Amino acid sequence: MKIIVIGATGRVGKQVVSKLAENKSDQVLAGARKPENIEKGSNIKPFKIDLHDTKDNILKVLPEADALIFTAGSGGKDLLQVDLNGAVKVMIEAAKRGIDRFVMLSSKGSLTPDSFSGDNPSPLANYLISKHFADLWLIKNTALDYTILQPTTLTETPGSGKVSLGEYTKNENSIENVADVLAEIVKDDHTIGKILPMSDGATPITDAVAEV
Repeated sequence: MKIIVIGATGRVGKQVVSKLAENKSDQVLAGARKPENIEKGSNIKPFKIDLHDTKDNILKVLPEADALIFTAGSGGKDLLQVDLNGAVKVMIEAAKRGIDRFVMLSSKGSLTPDSFSGDNPSPLANYLISKHFADLWLIKNTALDYTILQPTTLTETPGSGKVSLGEYTKNENSIENVADVLAEIVKDDHTIGKILPMSDGATPITDAVAEV
């Protein structure tokens, strides 16, 4: 299977690349603005992609693949250009390239407007607004076979291999657990069309994905 990872040098993306690359029968097409920083591997093929670029230029650099995992983020520094517009441009061009399977790394609250509205909005309101409209575009304006993963706060703690999918049982997610879930759901067609809340939990990842 050929799988694109957009944001391959980010906190989550680089771990997704590592996890996918463990299966030597898969080819990981790892995209980032600085491809020289992408992990080296016999089945990892780096490519340069700049989410500020035009749709036409994004299409030119986007490889042919069976699936795409979007993990890119600006870290709050460039929300409209990267987290929103960059994501939408990749969706549009992935469809043109014939890449139907699209897994979006989103966030808890992205599709709950009250979390970023009213008198007491989330401190991450602007980030959630960007993710909100990117997620809505994916759902409403594409025919892609999408899955949207909505983790809570990301932490640098080692992954336990156990999570909760479909509900929140904790307020945090190990980045390693998030990466492992993304690598699992991209190959599981029964997660297509689903929006998956996620937190660290008590269910082994393979079982949790099978049960959603």
